Formats: sequence, C-alpha cells, structure tokens
Amino acid sequence: MKQIWDFHGGIHPKENKEQSNQSSISDAGIPPHLILPLQQHIGHRAEPAVSVGDKVLKGQLIAEAVGPISVAIHAPTSGTITAIEDHAVPHASGMTDLCVLIDTDGEDQWCERTFCEDYSTLTPDELLNRVRNAGIAGMGGAGFPTAIKLHPPREDKVNTLILNGAECEPYITSDDRLMRERAEEIILGLEIMAYILQPGECLIGVEDNKPEAIVALREAAKDTQIKVVEIPTKYPSGGEKQLIKILTGNEVPHGRIPADIGVMCQNVATAAAVYRAIRFGEPLISRVTTMTGDCIANKGNLEVLIGTPIDWLLEKSGYLSQKGSRLVMGGPMMGFTLHDTKLPVVKTTNCLLAATNKELAPPQPAQACIRCGMCSEVCPAELLPQQLYWFAKGQEFDKAEHHNLFDCIECGACSYVCPSTIPLVQYYRYAKGELKQIKADQEKSNQARERFEFRQERIEREKAEKEAKRKARAEAAAKAQAAKKVAEAAKDAIASSTSTEQPPKSDKAAAIQAALQRVDAKKQAQTAPPASEVTLESLQKKLLSAEDKFSKMESAWKDAQENNPERAEKLATAVESSKNNVDKLKAQIAEMSIGTETKVPTGPSIEELQKNVEKAKNKLQLMLDTLEDAKQNHPDRVEKLERAITKNHTRVSHAETALSEAINAKNENPEQTNSAQTNSAQTIESTESNG
Repeated sequence: MKQIWDFHGGIHPKENKEQSNQSSISDAGIPPHLILPLQQHIGHRAEPAVSVGDKVLKGQLIAEAVGPISVAIHAPTSGTITAIEDHAVPHASGMTDLCVLIDTDGEDQWCERTFCEDYSTLTPDELLNRVRNAGIAGMGGAGFPTAIKLHPPREDKVNTLILNGAECEPYITSDDRLMRERAEEIILGLEIMAYILQPGECLIGVEDNKPEAIVALREAAKDTQIKVVEIPTKYPSGGEKQLIKILTGNEVPHGRIPADIGVMCQNVATAAAVYRAIRFGEPLISRVTTMTGDCIANKGNLEVLIGTPIDWLLEKSGYLSQKGSRLVMGGPMMGFTLHDTKLPVVKTTNCLLAATNKELAPPQPAQACIRCGMCSEVCPAELLPQQLYWFAKGQEFDKAEHHNLFDCIECGACSYVCPSTIPLVQYYRYAKGELKQIKADQEKSNQARERFEFRQERIEREKAEKEAKRKARAEAAAKAQAAKKVAEAAKDAIASSTSTEQPPKSDKAAAIQAALQRVDAKKQAQTAPPASEVTLESLQKKLLSAEDKFSKMESAWKDAQENNPERAEKLATAVESSKNNVDKLKAQIAEMSIGTETKVPTGPSIEELQKNVEKAKNKLQLMLDTLEDAKQNHPDRVEKLERAITKNHTRVSHAETALSEAINAKNENPEQTNSAQTNSAQTIESTESNG
C-alpha cells in the first residue's frame, strides 16, 4: 500500500455531496445562443478568428491563442456569429470582457476532425501541439494552459505525475461522477500525459468519501502501472501543494512550482479532455458541471456546452428563485457570488450552487479580532492569517508580502473557523490585488524611466553629432577661406609680375601656368652660367635630361588618365611645362649651331613635326575618352575637361599647320627648309605655352 502523509491544518466542513451525486451525468442540451469569453484561462486573451455573420461548425476554431501562455476557443455547436463585443463574464468583480456570441442552429454539425487510434504513433511534440490546438486548460479551477504545464523546463525532470481526484470542496461532485462513469477515459488521458513526460510513477489521489470512484479507477488501471491512492477526507486536500504533500511527503518551497521538485499535478477532468482531443480530435467545448443547492429542483451533474447562459441552465434545472439567497459559482469555500444570471458557463465552471439562507447564511458583521489563533491552526500553508489580516487592513502590503501572502491558496479555512466572522480571505485578495497593481505600476514606471533615459541619451548623442558636424563645417569653411586667400594672393602676385608684352589671361589656369613658367624662367636665369660660358655641348646634355624627364612625366600622365583622372588633371600642367622646357632647349641649340662648322638642326624636321601632330592627336583622343568617363562617373569635371579639349583642338590645328608649312617650304626652297621648320616649331611652342 502506498504510504501517505498529512499536511498542516485543514477543516472538516459539512460535505452536502449527496444532493448531486446520486444520478448519472446527463446532457444539458443546446441553448438558443452561446456567449464565449475570449479569456477563460490564465494568460493572454485569445484573438477572434471569425467575423460577424460567419457560419461556424461544431469544434471550429473561433479564437486563436496568442503567445505561449494562451488557449484557443472553439465553437461548442454549429450556428452563426451574431456579435463580437464586450459582455459580462463570471468574475468576482463583475467585470466585462470581449466575447463571441453565437446563435445556434440546433443541427450540431461537426467540422472536420483528426482521429488517432494509437497515440504512441505520434511524437510528444505532436501530442503537445494537438493538446494546445484543442484549447485545453486546467479544469480544476485554475485554468492554466495544459500544453504549457505538460512542457516543463528541461532541467525540471518530472518524476511523479499526479491526477487530482480529491474534490474536497463541499457540494461539488462533477469529478466524482466523471471518475465513476468515465474512468477509462481518465486512465487513457493519464497514459498520454505520461507518454509525453516519461515520469517515474503515476498516482491518482481520491478522497475516501468517493468509494465508487476509487473502485472504477482501479478497475480501469488494473493492467497499468498507475496507482489509485485513497486519501483521508479533509479540506483542502484537493489543493495542489497539499495533495503533493499527502502523496509524496515533499513540500513545494516558497516561490517555487511543483515541477521544481519533480512533481506535476493535473485534474481528472483535464485528463479526460486530453484523451478526447487526441483520440477523437475533439477540442474542449463542454464540461461536466454540478447543479446543486436547495434552490435547484433537479439537482445533479450536466454535460454543459461552454458558453451556455447560466439563466438558461438554471431554468432547465428547475431554479426556485423565490427561495434563493445566493447563487455561487464554485463551492461555498472558494467560489464567488454571481449578481447576474446572464453570464456564460466557462471552462473552469465546475459547480453552480443556488443556496437558501439556511444553507449559506448571509455574512454577519465582522467583530474585533480576539487573537484566538484558530486561523493559524487550520491554515494549510502554515501562514499567520491574523498578522496578514492586520497588514492588509493597515495597507502595509510590503510587510504582507514579506510574510508570504502569495502562498495563501484562498481556501477559506481561516474565515470558516473565525469566531469574529472576519472575511479574512477577502482581505488577502484585496492585498494581493494591490500588490499586483503596485508591481504593475512599478513596471510601467521602470519602462517609462528606461524610455526617458534612452530618449535623453539619444538627444545627447544627436546633439554631439550635430556639434561635430558643425565643427567639421567650420573647419572646412576656415580651410576654404584660407585657400581662397592664398589663391587671391597668388593671383595678385601673378598680376603684378606679368610683363606688358604678355597681358594676363582671363582663364585662371592659364594665368597660373604662365606664372609658373615665369618662375621657372627666373630660376633658370639665376642659375644659368654667363652666355660666354654656355656651350653647345652643355645645352645638348640639358636637352637629353629634359627629354628624359618629359618622357617620364608624359608616361605618368597617360597612366593617371586611365586610373586617376583627378591626378591626371594636375599632371597635365607639369607635362606642358616640361614640354616647353624641351622646346626652349632645342631652340637655343639651333641658334648656337648657326655659323658653326657643326651642323646642328635649327628646327624640328618634317619627321619630328609629323610626330608632334600624332602626339597632339593622341593626347586629344585620350582627353575625349576621359570626357566620356567623366560624364558617367564624374559630372563635376565635365566642364573643365571640355575647356581643355577645346584648347587641344587648337594645338592639333597648329601642329598640322606647322607640318604643312614645313612641307611647302621644302618643296619651294630646299635651302630655307631649316628656317621654315624653326618658325613652325616656334609657332607650336607659342601655342602650347598659351594653352
């Protein structure tokens, strides 16, 4: 026999279960319309997947789960979507929420479903996905998404899987009748969950006041490793942490969950819903609900469609409103009073208790606490209810939290035994709500602070970037201004040093080139030896050196035209200067050669003039090619290149003219050929220097 343990505290209220557990589960039927809240569970509210006017079939998805902790909603029967709007929902505060309203057509026609004969043919992930798509939430009252609970963190290995069949709350018998009549479905559902989790053992805890349910479960589990454990009847043995203590002897630490100690609890109704979802492809669209209390004529348990209006269900069960005192959803210990009957049944509705004043007397006025300590004796969580009461009443919420307020399961045992009739649980709920609101406000404040700090950081960064750009612009402007002053000073210097025989050109580049030539001429004049010392041999050496320098510069210029057009423009000026220097040396050599015995050519030959024409044409072609590339890639240099090309057209024309004159002079007077060639060379030199 399985060893069992006991938990601290607990009470033994009058059960009153015999009112509703004497008859089998019956079908409540199809109401004329359904009200389906989109949040019947813990977590994010589902999002509508249908529109007003749509025709839906039984089991069809009408609202999709949002995020991991959420549950889908399905149509409990076939009909038409008439509205998607806010409607009152079952809640202690009487709040409203977004709901889908369906007018049923009575045909109860199913949508297409996916059946599975053998769950072992599916992987655990596939089974979890089907459970999630079926919209199953914990049916014991908490409403936590089952698929999430069946997928604990990797580090939390589940060693013990427990099904909760204790049903300790007075009046409620829905799980009792389910275990009696559908024990096989519960066992198969537990096996599916065990297949997913692979625990070391599977236990079902049932209070000893349900002997028929225990027998039925043991009969269904006789060929399995599942153990059905009979536990003593004591409220609240159906609490998750209390049942774990009873069956395993382990306690869930403060602030932790059962999975942290290798245990998982599920409700027996949840196990049956998992089986039907896997075997028949049925989503969670109905549940067994206990209809009890002295104001109900036809007491018992009904299979009720989710979304069924409570007033319609009460009327069908023979509700005697004239005798009524209170209508409670849930049991008398943990349930809450409904102030409106036009509310729907939801996935966590396990009982509707319509009690008379004799059953549930109106609450008496609270008296002063006499510090008897009875509340501490019965608290199953081993808290200090009296101290929590003082903290909650004095709004010292941080102290209440420090005294483990959130470990309270709100079972109501403390209020039940309080001789001063103090509604202790209501104070705890109030304190929990305030603490949650404080934390939510603090979270909002933190988020707002983070957004503000991020905004301030962004503003400072943008300000720094703007300041850096401003400084860069200022530095660029200062450099441009300095360059402008230097250029103006150079221009003034050029203008002052320009001779009267050679007026300044309007073109700035030409003026600068002329100034550079004059500077070179002055340097040569200063460094040149006296005329008497200049010999033909020294001039010829200078000519060879100048021609070599010109050849190298021309080669570098041509290479730059292909690879670096911007540098090519700068080199063009130096090439022109070097060419002029070569031509001047040739002219000097020609002058010194006249009248001497050594016959030095006094001017370029026809062959040299032909080479000059070819060079000028090649240079012009290169510039034309450069212009085409600039039009596509460097538009800012097009205008400058066009001016240079115009000048080179002139150079080609002069070179061709010089060649033509030299040829004519040779044909007419061979003796004056050298003179004509010299004149032609001087003409070309003048043209190139002006360009």
